[in-house]
Amino acid sequence: MARIDPVAPEAMSPELKTLLDTRPPYNIYRILANAPTALPGFVQLAGALLTRSELDPQLREMVILRVGAHCRSAYEIHQHLRLARHVGVSEERIARAMNLADAADGESLEDRMLAFTDSVVLSVKAPADQFDALRAHLSPRGITELLMTIGTYMMVSRVLENLEVEIEQDGVDIAGKAYYPAPANG
Repeated sequence: MARIDPVAPEAMSPELKTLLDTRPPYNIYRILANAPTALPGFVQLAGALLTRSELDPQLREMVILRVGAHCRSAYEIHQHLRLARHVGVSEERIARAMNLADAADGESLEDRMLAFTDSVVLSVKAPADQFDALRAHLSPRGITELLMTIGTYMMVSRVLENLEVEIEQDGVDIAGKAYYPAPANG
């Protein structure tokens, strides 16, 4: 049970209710509705990072899973496991993103993004060599969006864990909804 009560739809302002009617019916939104002036900005930021980012969707989801694993956020991991599968991330790559013992010290963009994520989560500022290695693969926009994705999902994970937001039990499934882009192969 969450540490604070979710806001019932009938208790929301018409504007907030209209906003949430465009989102999947996730518990996180009803909990975050307790901060009605912040929720619209959060929805806009998260939506931009998930649907209009320059980052490859598979790599983005691996980064979010890595952040969720570092933060031990069951809710975040649950939601983004589904989204990772939806955008075509293999089970092997999902396991790799979730395995914090995997140092991700290779030369691929995937390795570099996971190592960079580890550094940002654990040390705040990534070492110069990791930052410079990303420049060979990502534009300034991509690097900025990567940092914003890491930071946003660190915040989300901390809110979820501290408020003990419960994972939905009603079979809510994003894959069949129009809330997010179609899968890479579909």
